[in-house]
Amino acid sequence: MPKNRPTIADIALRAGVSKVAVSYALNDRPGVSPSTRAAIKAIAEEIGWQPNSAARALTRARADTVGLALSRPARMLGVEPFFMELISGIESELSTRGYALLLQMVSGPAHELEVYRRWWGEGRVDGVFLADLRETDAVHGEPDPRVTGVAGLGLPAVAIGHPSAAGPLTPVWSDDAGALRDTVSYLHALGHRRVARVAGLAELTHTRMRDRAQREICAGLGLGEPVVVHTDYSGDEGAHATRRLVSAPDRPTAIIYDNDIMAVAGLSVAQEMGLDVPADLSLVAWDDSQLSQVVRPPLTALRRDIPAYGALAARTLLTLVAEGAAEGREDTSARLVPRGSTAPPR
Repeated sequence: MPKNRPTIADIALRAGVSKVAVSYALNDRPGVSPSTRAAIKAIAEEIGWQPNSAARALTRARADTVGLALSRPARMLGVEPFFMELISGIESELSTRGYALLLQMVSGPAHELEVYRRWWGEGRVDGVFLADLRETDAVHGEPDPRVTGVAGLGLPAVAIGHPSAAGPLTPVWSDDAGALRDTVSYLHALGHRRVARVAGLAELTHTRMRDRAQREICAGLGLGEPVVVHTDYSGDEGAHATRRLVSAPDRPTAIIYDNDIMAVAGLSVAQEMGLDVPADLSLVAWDDSQLSQVVRPPLTALRRDIPAYGALAARTLLTLVAEGAAEGREDTSARLVPRGSTAPPR
């Protein structure tokens, strides 16, 4: 009876590593240490492993798929319009080029990087998107580990976020700081002198950029240190933050929210507590989805074409995959659309 042909799984078992690590080593791709690579190749030679010609052909073939892993609870996709609109824009561009999107929700950045490593090692994607960039750690000087990890793999990737956090990856971004400055200036012109913000996750680059911009514009306008409450973007935390703010002795006369889910929750809290919007409290939502327009009063919002933002990211990634390089692109900044939720303070 003929002996079974040695496989990558046999090598992985002998070396005490994963099949993905064996694939990296045998194909001379980044992702394993030189000593591990040498040990794996020695085992392959010892047991007589030979690459399968059909597998080699598949390895060389394009997957016609790009990937996106999101470190967010799966339930957030159903309630937060931003990512659904972003994905719709990505899909609109991919579908015209015959590409598919591989989407997975993950538990955190480390899991996200492992997913990208597995997808690339298994040849399941030609490139990926990185969202929710994290700013370089000011204390330890460490960049977002996903950025360095993906770059080290040689995996084509577009970072959806500011170039300051994208490292060697190709960025696609919009000017969050400028939009925040415009919003605070508008509220100041209406007569507001106590402007608070219900923000997103504190570690994200775009949150920190908005935080810095708010501090700078408030200082320039003589408004002092701004009040900022960081949340997880959910309606529950948006409502909780609003209750804390409007229950304070020196409650704000205006609140800016980092997404429209929290702004709608904040509007409900204000009405529940007997506050008139906008006479007692003005509200501004970031991202102008249908939610902002169907509530009463309709919410003043920062409008941007999120599907177009996703399509721009997709075009950039496909260029990177096809040509090996792509220019970073800045998308149009969000534009303030005043509606019934803002007015001069009583």
